[in-house]
Amino acid sequence: MKIDRQIGILSVLLQKDTVTAPFLAERFEVSRRTINRDIEDLCRAGIPIATRQGANGGISIMENYKLDRTLFTRGEMQDILAGLRSLDSVNGTNRYGMLMEKLSAGSSDFMVGDQSVLIDLSSWYKESLAPKIEQIRRAIGECRKLEFFYYSPKEESDRCIEPYYLIFRWANWYVWGWCRKRQDFRLFKLNRMERVSVTERTFVKRPSALPDLRNERIFPGGIRVKALFEPECRWRLVEEFGSASFVQQDDGKLLFQADYTSREELVTWLMTFRDKVELLEPKEIRAELCAALECIRKKYEKCT
Repeated sequence: MKIDRQIGILSVLLQKDTVTAPFLAERFEVSRRTINRDIEDLCRAGIPIATRQGANGGISIMENYKLDRTLFTRGEMQDILAGLRSLDSVNGTNRYGMLMEKLSAGSSDFMVGDQSVLIDLSSWYKESLAPKIEQIRRAIGECRKLEFFYYSPKEESDRCIEPYYLIFRWANWYVWGWCRKRQDFRLFKLNRMERVSVTERTFVKRPSALPDLRNERIFPGGIRVKALFEPECRWRLVEEFGSASFVQQDDGKLLFQADYTSREELVTWLMTFRDKVELLEPKEIRAELCAALECIRKKYEKCT
């Protein structure tokens, strides 16, 4: 894209004393005429670029414009690189890595050798997620309505949204947009979306603030859970809720207390611990759990 290339040219000029138009044309794989137009655009933007003809000529930024010609410190560049590489991990491309090469032209030591932060955002659903992410990015960039079939806990339905943000949080990918069915902004999980398509219908962006993604906003809680876990469950409680979520009892068992958001998900979660947990409260969900276990017992009893 033009803006990416111009940022890359500016980065090169800030890090090198003088460069030539053929050098920039080869670096960014465009013609010299395109480079000349980019230089003119940068000059019109107020950046004092000087050009000199002759054997020792070239393109440079005027000496008094900036004393420190480095856009980013080494640490800042490595943090940016880690973030961009994490985006490449979603779909297995090297698009963002190539962008970083342009931004860090002339500073190859930023790119290799001593990276200390590696972020991998890919998942078991990488093959199905990558096309969805590309479609959603296109829909957002072109302000096009997005259609898909959605599986939610309450219903399965066709949806049409005006997409605004692609979000990675809580270890999953989401799209935030205006839902025509609900006539409100909604958050949709990409793993629950099927038959995603970018329509030809455009939309005018609505006035809106950034999505409120605080845990208490998206997961309001309301179910106060009290349960007693066996000591060997400690690692899971620490991983999923933190070490402050339980208190070790005199007999070694772990008294767990936390807020939960869904009755169904709570019952499912507790059952993954099999006989290593006893739900103490709420009593109504304790009864529901007993009923579910009885149904399971009867189902498997038929197999014996």
